[in-house]
Amino acid sequence: MIGDTLLIALYAAIGAAVAGLAGTAALRLLRNRSVALSLAVVAAVTVAAMLAGTILVSWAMLLSEHDLWVVTMVCAMAAVASLAVSLLLGRSVVRGSRALAEATRALGDDGRFTPPATAPTAELAELSRQLAATSARLAASREREKALESSRRELVAWISHDLRTPLAGLRAMTEALEDGVVDDPRVYHTRIRTEVERMSDMVSDLFELSRIQAGVLALTPTRLSAYDLVGDALAGADALAREHGVRLVGDAVEKVPVEVDGREMSRVLANLLVNAIRRTPADGTVAVSARREADRVVLAVTDGCGGIPPEDLPRVFDTGWRGTDARTPPAGAGLGLAIVRGIVEAHQGRAAVCNVPGGCRFEVHLPVAP
Repeated sequence: MIGDTLLIALYAAIGAAVAGLAGTAALRLLRNRSVALSLAVVAAVTVAAMLAGTILVSWAMLLSEHDLWVVTMVCAMAAVASLAVSLLLGRSVVRGSRALAEATRALGDDGRFTPPATAPTAELAELSRQLAATSARLAASREREKALESSRRELVAWISHDLRTPLAGLRAMTEALEDGVVDDPRVYHTRIRTEVERMSDMVSDLFELSRIQAGVLALTPTRLSAYDLVGDALAGADALAREHGVRLVGDAVEKVPVEVDGREMSRVLANLLVNAIRRTPADGTVAVSARREADRVVLAVTDGCGGIPPEDLPRVFDTGWRGTDARTPPAGAGLGLAIVRGIVEAHQGRAAVCNVPGGCRFEVHLPVAP
């Protein structure tokens, strides 16, 4: 009994192996053809393997011709049904693939991807979802690129304007000094030095911004107290505040630790304070605070500028952005806040701005030192 079972299994395995080898060869020949044809080959191999094994076993068992014909007919009907179902499935998969290909072609043409309404298989549905997600990321990237290109054009225009004006003044003053028509040369010397320093600051800002945007800003983080950072920044801005008649307030400063590059973060606070002092009217107040919120440290500078138009708030940290009242010196080239954002983001933080009664508040969110 066991011997007969092994013999039947051997004959069935031989038939299935022959059919499988033939199917593998057929699939290799048809590897660049339609998936519907490949599915038909797979179905045919399945039925052929069953038919070959059945015929070999029937022949070994010496069945009658009638019984062998019955078995063959049953296998043939099974083959027809299998081929029909595989062709229907293949056509469905082909239609889904073509629809997905058309949608993908549109993604390459106009950048928009509209996924097909239905997908015949889970794999095609997942591929469609991934393409939709990729399309959304590409769209966001294009929008960022457009905004960056627009800010670059504005920056070039404003830098050209801001350089042309002092250069023209420098030329006029040097020509006047050469012609000897100046009563007090020391006045012109002082004005020349002031203009040169302003242009030098502008070039330094451009260099700093280029390092930030190129991703080569080298940071040396050390553990510092927010209290010390704010104290140093207030001391550095005190002379400018006195010149403009602005009061500096730093009472709400907590002694929370941060791990930052002291030099770069001092530049962040200095930029925010200078910006706030210059836009706060005389007898106004600029307040600086530092507090801990969960796992973040929030440094805030609040001024009395009167507020920023809501439509301009999203652009405040863009390269080259300047308020409508800041188109002339000493406003600079509109790089200070862009540098602030770049340095803060290099520290894994974020910069934000919002309007408050009488002015606006700039916030720097930094991770708490471990």
